[in-house]
Amino acid sequence: MADAIKVLLVDDHQVVRRGLRTFLEVQDDIEVVGEAADGAEGVTRAEDLHPDVILMDVKMPGTDGIEALRKLRALDNPARVLIVTSFTEQRTVVPALRAGAAGYVYKDVDPDALAGAIRSVHAGHILLQPEVAEVLLSQEETNATQGRGGSLTEREREVLGLIADGRSNREIARALVLSEKTVKTHVSNILMKLDLADRTQAALWAVRHGVTG
Repeated sequence: MADAIKVLLVDDHQVVRRGLRTFLEVQDDIEVVGEAADGAEGVTRAEDLHPDVILMDVKMPGTDGIEALRKLRALDNPARVLIVTSFTEQRTVVPALRAGAAGYVYKDVDPDALAGAIRSVHAGHILLQPEVAEVLLSQEETNATQGRGGSLTEREREVLGLIADGRSNREIARALVLSEKTVKTHVSNILMKLDLADRTQAALWAVRHGVTG
């Protein structure tokens, strides 16, 4: 499976890891390359195994999923992290997304939907179950970000639309015939003007407000 999506499982419950592995190993395009029982081990194994996608629980003893996400981002690890958890509270969802999660689904997700979620985040998309999106958008309402969209320039809106499509800075530069440095400046301006923390929030804002690439 040379072109298979390499997946790392990070969950403190062995039975959960075993169940995920059993299902994923029958998928033709997905390969489970390793497991970890907590966030710290997950970060170490991610650095060693170079997975494409990490399935990460949030609540784990020691280093939890959110702290592991922060460590992966600090290491510039390119793996896309899909949170798979039973915790639905806003106080869990929002920090996970701010820490860099590419998606957030619940452990009762349909197995085929989980495989689809892995493929989706691997392709560069942001993926949230509808219930999770509602939690996040309710917080955005309190932030009143909609009015700030008018302060974006036309070029910034183009960049924002491409962020929502899951494009990297290099891909955006290529699409708009700009330098990567210029794209980075646009991204920084977008985050500042919309009072957002990162690209994930920017992508969600763009989708919600109809800004597409």
